[in-house]
This record gives sequence, C-alpha cells and structure tokens, in this order.
Amino acid sequence: MTCREAEHLVMPYINGSITDEELKDFLEHIEHCGECLEELEIYFTVDVGIRQLDEGTGTYNIKGALETELDLSRQRVHTLRLLQTARYAVNTLCFWALLVVVILQFRIWGQTGFLGL
Repeated sequence: MTCREAEHLVMPYINGSITDEELKDFLEHIEHCGECLEELEIYFTVDVGIRQLDEGTGTYNIKGALETELDLSRQRVHTLRLLQTARYAVNTLCFWALLVVVILQFRIWGQTGFLGL
C-alpha cells in the first residue's frame, strides 16, 4: 500500500467503514510508515476531540484511545485470518471425506454387481 492510498483510508478507518482487506493493508502500512501514523494520530485526535465536545464526555488520553483502537483492529485482522484458515481446513476435510465416500460407494457397487462389472 502506498502512502497516498493509506491517507485515503484514514477517515474510513476512524469512522469504521473500512473493509477487512483494506484494514489489513492499512495496519501493515502504518506500522512501517511514521508519516502516515502521524497523520492518523492527527485526524483521530481531532475527530475524537470533536465528538467528546459534542457529547460533553470523554477521556483525555486520546493517544491511548488510538492505541486501544489499533490493538482492537489488529485483533480483528488476526481473528479473520484464523477464521479463513479454519474455513480452508474444513473445506479441505469435506473434499477428502466426500472423495472417500464416493470411492467406497463405487467399491460397494462393484462388489454387489450394480455396475455390471
């Protein structure tokens, strides 16, 4: 991901409208790009500050809130990766189970003379 692409994803990230694939790429990029992380911090600070003023509540540890949000996002990406791996494993097991059932069924049909062998 380029810095330009990451810059376009800052507000969708803050608003929670970023896709899972974009989130993965975005997090990887900001972990290695200090400039984009700094831009995220600025936008996040402004957005959270405005929301807190509107609601009349809030925490004064906005940087800590950003770190918490980034940690939750990293956990989400990790969980999605685990689910994708589990789905792949289940699909593979189902394929092999179906293949074994078909082979056994042909063997049964062959022994009973159903196939005319």
